[in-house]
Amino acid sequence: MNASTETIVARTRPQHLVSHTLVEDLSFPGLRVEKRPAKLPDGTPVAGLFNTWIILDNPGQLNSYTTEMVKGVILAFRAASVARDVVAVVFTGSGDRAFCTGGNTQEYAEYYAGNPQEYRQYMRLFNDMVSAILACDKPVVCRINGMRIGGGQEIGMACDYSIAQDLARLGQAGPKHGSAAIGGSTDFLPLMVGMERAIESGTLCEHWSAHKAYRLGMLHDIVPALKVDGAYVPNPLVITDRVLDEWGRFALGEPKTGAALAEGKALLAKGSVDLSLLDQKVEQLCAKLMLTFPECLTKSLEELRKPKLEAWNRNKEDSRAWLALNMMNEARTGFRAFNEGPRNQREIDFVALRVALAQGTPWSEDLVESLIPRAPAAA
Repeated sequence: MNASTETIVARTRPQHLVSHTLVEDLSFPGLRVEKRPAKLPDGTPVAGLFNTWIILDNPGQLNSYTTEMVKGVILAFRAASVARDVVAVVFTGSGDRAFCTGGNTQEYAEYYAGNPQEYRQYMRLFNDMVSAILACDKPVVCRINGMRIGGGQEIGMACDYSIAQDLARLGQAGPKHGSAAIGGSTDFLPLMVGMERAIESGTLCEHWSAHKAYRLGMLHDIVPALKVDGAYVPNPLVITDRVLDEWGRFALGEPKTGAALAEGKALLAKGSVDLSLLDQKVEQLCAKLMLTFPECLTKSLEELRKPKLEAWNRNKEDSRAWLALNMMNEARTGFRAFNEGPRNQREIDFVALRVALAQGTPWSEDLVESLIPRAPAAA
């Protein structure tokens, strides 16, 4: 700030500023909120300006959000939105394994399964979390430090920008685990990647590499994270060259197979994850955003978010009601299977379920129990 501007600020600053923050204390278990100094493009910190980092901090459960974490995220976005000294919001997770893998399946299985009236109230909170992101007066950058799956994908797509480390995987989990991706993905995916790819992601639940997601237009940018012998290398498990596969399709971001995959796994095992480039890229984007008129930036975001908002507001209440009722059968079964099943078998026997339903078998506790995968009894 030059001397002339400093003088004007000192002369005209109000003696008292009204607070528009709902709560001052943002201490919630599993969530960290930090105000970090905003930086110029050359990395110089700017006195008096900050970026708010909202960090999902539940790494032991892949940063899946609990009910308390959702409450905290809502309030943290509201606080950042009205903070006069905040330039941008960075939404991320702790560690390098996951940004977020969605709702906490342990809490789902042990509390919400079979309790649609309770899950309906939980989904009010979830909807408010997505809406808080979409209504934030500051630009929101999703820093994808690892997996972005299920509900994590949905809250990530609600953000304005997404920058990923290229070992990250992105996708849905709904129909594989007893739900549907109607917490935002069915609204946002068609806008981002087109109808056919949206249907692919929302139904097959096959995860995309960060390279594929970038190619399809879901991400603002990607950076390498794997360091081998002191140098960054692209994700060795996926195709990162602009080549065609055996069918003549563009293969960038598709998984490697055979010997190439084995070589990639060996290289991955030799390296370590370093997210320094991810942080640099996020800081660079925040610096670019700082060098704009703030109200013009906010208005531009409001207008550009309208396609997301229109789809989201049209569907969110119907989706909430359906998801609550679904907790009586398929979600009840799928979340319990994920929570109680052995590590290598977290999905139910889908064929057995379909055969039972084809024969008119009603949903019952006995049917649910018969579908939950169990570890073999010890000899």
